[in-house]
Amino acid sequence: MAKIVLETKVLTKRYGSVTPLDSIDMQVKGGEWVAIMGPSGSGKTTMLNLLSLLDSPTEGEYILDGVGTATLTEKERVAVRREKIGLVFQQFHLVSYLTALENVMLAQYYHSMVDKGDAMEALERVGLEHRTDHLPSQLSGGEQQRVCIARALINQPAIIMADEPTGNLDEANEEVVLELFKELHREGRTIIMVTHNPELAEFADRVVRLHHGKVVKDA
Repeated sequence: MAKIVLETKVLTKRYGSVTPLDSIDMQVKGGEWVAIMGPSGSGKTTMLNLLSLLDSPTEGEYILDGVGTATLTEKERVAVRREKIGLVFQQFHLVSYLTALENVMLAQYYHSMVDKGDAMEALERVGLEHRTDHLPSQLSGGEQQRVCIARALINQPAIIMADEPTGNLDEANEEVVLELFKELHREGRTIIMVTHNPELAEFADRVVRLHHGKVVKDA
């Protein structure tokens, strides 16, 4: 039986009188693909920011790979995120003056082990071995997203967290990215994906639906 790699208990985030995420109880097992869905403003991105340790909860407990995160220092949070989590964003967040290869190697730099060969292999995996020397402005939206996925994979994280990874893509590139995530799932990676796309969510093992910051369905 797969172990629980991620667990939240009454996880809550408040900004003054606004509560974008309210008392979330959730468990995710190793190798599971979980889609987080809900209307705009339902708390999806807030939840992903907390799970990826980009933000801290106001209340509640978050246990990642058996370790409580509440007492981690900012340096320790960065280290855990670097070691265990690969992040894929809707807006790409590529450095404009770096090539595709350099953008991938940047993630290695923060891991203190730059290896051009590994970065090349990561780009080959996402089908961009012919675009390694191109700047982001010279790449299509789909190609930029694939660079982001290569960057997320370079440190071999067990957990992939993605925020609307196909939100800015046309149908053809959406299919390419979907196939990459399906391959990662087959390899046993844990995937937590925020998406508005019901077709994408069909491939998940579970769909967690949020509304006004609360889980209204988990199945």
